[in-house]
Amino acid sequence: MPPIARLNEADLRLLRIFRTVVECGGFSLAEAELNISRPAISQHMADLEQRLGLILCQRGRAGFRLTEEGQAVYEALLRLLAAVENFRTEINAVHAHLRGELNIGITDNLVTSPRMRVTRALRALKTRGPDVRVNIRMIPPSQIERGVLDGQLHVGITPAGRTLPGLRELPLYDEVSHLYCAAEHPFFSRGDLNEASIAEADAVAPSGLAGMPRLRITATATDREGVAFLILTGCYIGFLPTHYARQWEERGLMRAIRPDLYVQAVEYQAVTLRSSHPNLVLSTFMRLLDEAG
Repeated sequence: MPPIARLNEADLRLLRIFRTVVECGGFSLAEAELNISRPAISQHMADLEQRLGLILCQRGRAGFRLTEEGQAVYEALLRLLAAVENFRTEINAVHAHLRGELNIGITDNLVTSPRMRVTRALRALKTRGPDVRVNIRMIPPSQIERGVLDGQLHVGITPAGRTLPGLRELPLYDEVSHLYCAAEHPFFSRGDLNEASIAEADAVAPSGLAGMPRLRITATATDREGVAFLILTGCYIGFLPTHYARQWEERGLMRAIRPDLYVQAVEYQAVTLRSSHPNLVLSTFMRLLDEAG
């Protein structure tokens, strides 16, 4: 019979049965150890001998005894299983000592959210992989998605919506926004505001954002900080996340306008490349991000 070209899982199973038989000193004692019948063990041994093209043992009334070839196979098997165990140990060590980079793109000004799972996931990642280098870029959602698609970013945190094809999404949380004005704005001290008067006021909106009814948009900003700047002039009203606006509300510099009418909820998600096999750092971070919910 020609030499074995390669070993498959069935071969390894037969070899492990053979090892147990040898270490138990025969088929009878191996029955309890393997929890299979003696005839089944005998058949497995016959299959292994046929697969190897060797007689591995003598069995019969005289008892169980390894042949010379069987002894050689047994010793080689011990070396093989030791190598498999070493491989398992080394791979577990890789998991225990994460190395590499994690490049993240995040929509601006999410850090003040009390439900910011990214912060908790990054803290857990630092504990598991202190040598991992984390690089964060604060950029608009469209640039984040393109960055993930072209490989510049491993993961992005963006508002949910019409995600570009080729990306996988992990829902994170909803973010609530209200319509705000500053202390210098005429609306700040008025309690009789109606939709008509609000619709006539100058308003600021994020650049490229569609679907903001009932507001007169006369200014735009590329990010939330820009929106906040213009609101704080006292000349504009605009939507801000409640967690972000709280820092000015608590100092009496802003207030929400008719929060019973003007409220928005935006779902945020983490996006990764759908077609790629994630590296160990990324897969660990995504697992931690999912668990941080």
